[in-house]
Amino acid sequence: MLTTSQLTQLRKNLHQYPELSQQERETAERIVRQFEHFHADEVHRNLGGHGLAFVFSGTLPGPSTLIRCELDALPIEETNDFAHRSNVSGVSHKCGHDGHMAIITALGATLAEHRPQHGRVILCFQPAEETGTGAIDMVTDDKFSQLVPDYAFALHNYPGLALGHVAVRAGTFNCASRGMIIELRGKTSHAAHPEDGLSPALAMCQIIEQLSQLPQTLAEQDLAGKHWLTVIHAKLGEIAFGTAPGDAVVMATLRSETNQGMNALVEQAELLASRCAQQAGLEFNCRYDDVFQASVNSEEGCQRVVNACEKTTIPYHLMDQPMRWSEDFGQFTAVAKQGAMFALGAGVKSPQLHNPDYDFADELIPIGRDIFVSIIEDINGLS
Repeated sequence: MLTTSQLTQLRKNLHQYPELSQQERETAERIVRQFEHFHADEVHRNLGGHGLAFVFSGTLPGPSTLIRCELDALPIEETNDFAHRSNVSGVSHKCGHDGHMAIITALGATLAEHRPQHGRVILCFQPAEETGTGAIDMVTDDKFSQLVPDYAFALHNYPGLALGHVAVRAGTFNCASRGMIIELRGKTSHAAHPEDGLSPALAMCQIIEQLSQLPQTLAEQDLAGKHWLTVIHAKLGEIAFGTAPGDAVVMATLRSETNQGMNALVEQAELLASRCAQQAGLEFNCRYDDVFQASVNSEEGCQRVVNACEKTTIPYHLMDQPMRWSEDFGQFTAVAKQGAMFALGAGVKSPQLHNPDYDFADELIPIGRDIFVSIIEDINGLS
């Protein structure tokens, strides 16, 4: 069994050497070296990229329970000056994935001494969560066909919630989101003769205004829950005072409580952008990046988290609304059919996720481990 001090040191070591999505080779190697001490029954590498899965099997048949954490860090320059600050310029663990990995490593140490009695437990280290591609790459990897779970669980630390408290709900836990990129093409001309060109300036402004009003329009139509749309960037032409612009780009983040709602939001956003472009005589193209499906908890999965909190006397509450931020864990619960993600409070005064001064609260490592141990014991039993 790893001591609290050893787990904290592991977390800090991971924090010092962060890697971006789809570049997590050394992080994965660090985890593999640590898990060599736990003698897993199966080790699967390079799942959907640098993903890992460690399988601990029982002696009796039973369900497969997957517990997932993330390998990747963010392109954020850390402003903290503590001893374990990031050694990689412009890259840091500002979402707490270093802490999540420490929790699942602690769980591996427990399973090394107390194997499941029936079925199997799969500890999964997923790449590229931050870009929304890692989970789907893992579950569609041919090698994952040997690992399809009956249950899937994960946690995410959550600043603003009391330290060590749990928040969970059945149904949508994390909203669907995607980045929308609208490209407009007209024709440049000399700034002295703008009438000889075709400027996208007016259409760009109309698109920005109408996109910003779209969530309210959908709400009035009562289309599949709540929606949010944030215009995050716009670019018109180039900085050249002698040239009237011929190109423009508008970027927006679309967010919805449900996948159905996201489909409606996408359809309406594309329709209004296309209409504005056509009215101005512009060529129009739309594409997407950072696409996240909604992460949906099953009723049974939520209840198993609640049962674990009650058994371990960890405070919890049931959420009325889903988290607005996105997560790709829903790919696992879609495959498993049963399971849940829950929030583990990082403290009311903790800096927010993705802030340059954020750091994971090490006190959460044993708490997260104990919740997962209780869930596994309930489903698979422990020797």
